[in-house]
Amino acid sequence: MIMLLLVVVALQGPIRGAVSAPVMQSWMTVFVAVVVQALPFLVLGVLLSAVLAVFVPPSFFARAMPKRPALAVPVAGMSGAVLPGCECASVPVAGALVRRGVTPAAAFAFLLSAPAINPIVLTATAVAFPGNPRMVLARFVASLLVACAMGWLWQRLGRADWLRPPERPSYDGAGKGAAFWGSVRHDVMHAGGFLVVGAMAAATLKAVVPEGWLRSAADNPVVAVLALAVLAVLLSICSEADAFVAASLSQFSLTARLAFLVVGPMIDLKLFAMQAATFGRGFALRFAPVTFVLAVLVSVLVGGVLL
Repeated sequence: MIMLLLVVVALQGPIRGAVSAPVMQSWMTVFVAVVVQALPFLVLGVLLSAVLAVFVPPSFFARAMPKRPALAVPVAGMSGAVLPGCECASVPVAGALVRRGVTPAAAFAFLLSAPAINPIVLTATAVAFPGNPRMVLARFVASLLVACAMGWLWQRLGRADWLRPPERPSYDGAGKGAAFWGSVRHDVMHAGGFLVVGAMAAATLKAVVPEGWLRSAADNPVVAVLALAVLAVLLSICSEADAFVAASLSQFSLTARLAFLVVGPMIDLKLFAMQAATFGRGFALRFAPVTFVLAVLVSVLVGGVLL
């Protein structure tokens, strides 16, 4: 630390010049925006995860969820509508559900649906698209379909060795208060670090991708959908704010912007990093690509019917 500080002091002139460059200003703006948007909801998810882990008995989930996994998946998907957070909040909560004995298929359905169909996100979508009220319905339907489909696919094809059980330090013998705050500290440090890494990657890509590429992509319907889907992954925008970004991309069709809204809350750079940290890299490398493809296809189908 001392050596690093000495280097910074000795090179403060060049460092100041590099930081003041327009590219670096854009990078820092995006990085800070992603972190500031996501961190409050990450903390919300961590607190809810700690409550589930410490204060809710495992028998509660056995009673609340249907016994058959095929029925537990849509129930868990619909329950995502009650969590007022973004994708950063859903990852630690899904990890807590798996630790408490909920079938992984249902936990993953919740993980994908919660950031996209909760009341705050749907309200923000309605405000961002005042002239297109069907966009709210299309986002709800498409996101719920993808979440349930991914849950059923995991139940059908998923293997136990692909999933690393979420780790949690043991607090045996400690009081509930100590266990609660220990759980909060563990999840904030564990997930927060990967959030920062994802935000840095998103900021780097945002700073180097030319804006002219978006204008040329909008002219082709197929390319437009794929371009906005990939853009949603790269920008890593919080689901509470992505509707306003989608509304600003007025050169693209409504279906392409629907793909942006469905893909973003389910798979982006910071979310991939957090999924890998919570459930293992092998899980993330299999789960994320399938989620992306399915989200794009369902968005096109729902957009063609409702928009």
